[in-house]
Amino acid sequence: MIHSDDPRVGQHLLVRKGLKFSQLRLLSVLRETGQIGAAAQQLGMTQPAASRLLGQLEDMIGAPIFRRHARGVSLTEAGAIMAEQAERTLHELDLSQARVMQAVQGTRGLVRIGSVTGPSLDLVLPLVREARVSSPAVELAVQVDTSDRLAEGLLSRDLDFYVGRIPDGANAQPFAVVDIGDEPIALVVREDHPLTRVKDLTLEQCMAYDWISQPPGGLLRRTAEDYLLSRGLPLPRRMMGTASTLFTLALIRKTNAIAPLAKAVADFFIESSGLGSRLASLPVAQDLTVKTYSVVTRQDRDLSPAAETVLSALLKRCRTYQATIGLHPQGAD
Repeated sequence: MIHSDDPRVGQHLLVRKGLKFSQLRLLSVLRETGQIGAAAQQLGMTQPAASRLLGQLEDMIGAPIFRRHARGVSLTEAGAIMAEQAERTLHELDLSQARVMQAVQGTRGLVRIGSVTGPSLDLVLPLVREARVSSPAVELAVQVDTSDRLAEGLLSRDLDFYVGRIPDGANAQPFAVVDIGDEPIALVVREDHPLTRVKDLTLEQCMAYDWISQPPGGLLRRTAEDYLLSRGLPLPRRMMGTASTLFTLALIRKTNAIAPLAKAVADFFIESSGLGSRLASLPVAQDLTVKTYSVVTRQDRDLSPAAETVLSALLKRCRTYQATIGLHPQGAD
């Protein structure tokens, strides 16, 4: 017999009250949809059945979990707490299933990697090539984007980890990082650009041409602008903004514009061993870099076995990369 002063009395209270996994799933989906009918439809149940499950859950926890309004429902503080725990519990069950499958079948599954442009070529591309041989049962999905978008994907669990930066102004608490190093930037033009024929070219001479960079506020654009201003130079007379590397490269080939690009991207497109696309890097601003980028994971690092395997391979590759560029390797575990 368990007495009232036994510490086990409060354990598994909701389970002993009859908590159902269908209630957890419903609450998780309700948080996304904000409508009981839509949540019920997504889970293949009727709206009355969903309302009944939610009512039972409210009785169990002793507090309302949602409020009705004209557009549907919104979660109360108690409901938000329960929904967050529901998503975490369901996710951990998925991880347990993945670990069981790993034990039975070996490492397999989908791993979703994010990266900003430069490291996608220096680090992620070699990683993908290596994983095809070392982990053939692992499927890799790679998203190349800005750090803002990658951070959103990580927090929404659409990405397992990414190579980039924690966005300026973001709450750093949910993230864990392993720093890699600064990202070198090159000024790229078409191969037969007039500036490629100028002897002892100066950065000031580049100001007479249009520049192409990220839209206003982008990290690369801010870095390039700060670099110019800190050297007493005016900003280019015209600066076109685009987030597309492909469009940037196409515009460079067809105009006299100059584009600051990650050096890894420039080298890949310029060198004959890459794509040899008739571009050139100007011999100026060779100390231009974007601030340190990192391997970014969630603080809880609740990764599947396949994602842990790929992440370990990435961190190992980062240590090798740091050694090649003369940086002291950071801790990776």
